[in-house]
Amino acid sequence: MISERSQRTIRPEVRSFEKVPTALYASADEASRAVAEEIAALIRQKQSEGASAVLGLATGSTPKKVYAELIRMHRQEGLSFRNVITFNLDEYYSLGPDALQSYHRFMREQLFDQIDIDPAHCHIPDGTLPIQEVYQFCLQYEQHIRELGGLDFQLLGIGRNGHIGFNEPGSHVNSHTRLMTLDQTTRADAATEFGGLANVPRKAITLGIRAIMQAKRVVLLAWGEHKAAIVQQAVEGPVTESVPASYLQGHTNVAFVLDVSCAASLTRQKTPWLVDAVEWSPQMIKKAVTHLALSLGKPVLKLTNQDYNQHGLSDLLALYGQAYDINITVFNGLQQTITGWPGGKPNADDRNRPERANPARKRVLIFSPHPDDDIISMGGTFQRLVDQGHEVHVAYQTSGNIAVADDEAYRFMEFVADFNRQFGIESEEATAIFTYSRHFLQNKKTSEKDSEFVRRVKGLIRRGEAKATCRFVGIPAEQIHFLDLPFYETGLVQKKPLSETDYRIVAELIETVKPHQIFAAGDLADPHGTHKVCLDAVFEAVNRLNNEPFMQQCWLWLYKGAWDEWDIDLIEMAVPMSPDQVMRKRLGIFKHQSQKDGVVFQGSDSREFWQRAEDRNRTTARLYNQLGLAEYEAMEAFVRWYF
Repeated sequence: MISERSQRTIRPEVRSFEKVPTALYASADEASRAVAEEIAALIRQKQSEGASAVLGLATGSTPKKVYAELIRMHRQEGLSFRNVITFNLDEYYSLGPDALQSYHRFMREQLFDQIDIDPAHCHIPDGTLPIQEVYQFCLQYEQHIRELGGLDFQLLGIGRNGHIGFNEPGSHVNSHTRLMTLDQTTRADAATEFGGLANVPRKAITLGIRAIMQAKRVVLLAWGEHKAAIVQQAVEGPVTESVPASYLQGHTNVAFVLDVSCAASLTRQKTPWLVDAVEWSPQMIKKAVTHLALSLGKPVLKLTNQDYNQHGLSDLLALYGQAYDINITVFNGLQQTITGWPGGKPNADDRNRPERANPARKRVLIFSPHPDDDIISMGGTFQRLVDQGHEVHVAYQTSGNIAVADDEAYRFMEFVADFNRQFGIESEEATAIFTYSRHFLQNKKTSEKDSEFVRRVKGLIRRGEAKATCRFVGIPAEQIHFLDLPFYETGLVQKKPLSETDYRIVAELIETVKPHQIFAAGDLADPHGTHKVCLDAVFEAVNRLNNEPFMQQCWLWLYKGAWDEWDIDLIEMAVPMSPDQVMRKRLGIFKHQSQKDGVVFQGSDSREFWQRAEDRNRTTARLYNQLGLAEYEAMEAFVRWYF
């Protein structure tokens, strides 16, 4: 079982920080397989006893790969679910079972319809009940679980605000199954699924914390850097109603199952020298010294022996003798990451520079998951590569069509219709398409999937904006590539898995351009987001081409998205920007008018993309300055990926 494996790998020192058994895996895929194996073992054990396995199940993106692995076991290994009885955690109130976002539909599509479970054994809260019937339903839901002897296994996710199920902050440990008003953070996180915050239900029925805590076994899954902070609070912080997941510290048979990026804020990952002896590699030294300097608010060169000794770094000091020597080494390493020549400085000594001097004019291929990630995430570097004479290609991996508001699409269609009438170039077919699409948008139900014509219009809007940005930066039309990867083109937030076609499209472009540099969105933290899927496509293509002669001269640089930046100890190239360059980047972002002033998937961050980008870039520059480096207006940061 996971808990036993976790207990074996967690050192006593780690347990002094972690108040819950915590298992770390290299990837969400690996972790999901381990959890699925535990569930399968429970089902088989119950079958051998002639008993039912009573499972509490969760929804959302986190458990999808667990369910996919259970389906695989059913199809390939004969795992039967005939003895399984399930109870889902929650359901949005007022949402019918066939609604796109309904958890009834989710469970049918992700699990129930693909295994041999008895539909009568599948229990999910009813979001369509009249309000006066909800209380009695909730009592009966818990009573049914008790009559079956309780939950044998409860699968959980965790919200960014610490909720489990829809037990929002403030929920009591003895709370019952009930109708719950959703927290603003929860609704903002669901906005993507519903096509905007305004469409997200305000209430949901949720299994109470008391019933969760009474389960014989609880496993909480969490993937990605965006969950790292709340997981740290739940695992290492105090038990508090403001973080409902922290109640699990009181469960006698619980495990938190995390991928490495989600564990980033745990003490054993963030400051491992406080937990146990570490191998003092150059990277670990840089991590420790920059953390110490930023924690104390001191430049690196002002750290003292006493600072090291009093903050858990006496081993490092004993190894190297004096803080002065360590400080100089780390400071020089930080300084050498800064360059105004992201494509390499011609005719320069490049031994201490992040990029090679030769060839002086490089072919550069920038992969942009959406039609604006290039300018938002690395616009200053993008512009500088062009200005410094490199042959820069941009590949827009997806159409980004679902991120265009309906009224924006309607406005463009109306313009085209008026334009055609004005100049007498109407056609019966174009008129019919416009009439049909206008009628569709006028009568579209909340979060209904767009028609093919409307999706094409929205894709054209975003394509035009990307072309405008490239013109602004100075990219010729023949160096702009729209890949429209098929995995994205579902018309829904839920995408298809990457296919051979996706890989081939990316690989063929790389083979055609034969780049010396590739830039790609390195959002490794989110295993289900478009950025991560697009990165997987790039990685696969690069691996397939790895033996090609031109790839021996190709370096792959990763940038982050609009919200987060690489930790400063990981940054290998930092490209500074002047105030004028920051403003020019802002003007480039403004070319994406459909993504301004009321973005479809705004989330909980009300800032526009240009504001997010500038705040992030200024923060990076400020961190370098705090560590004792020169003061710049802003910086874009990159990490090299070795293949």
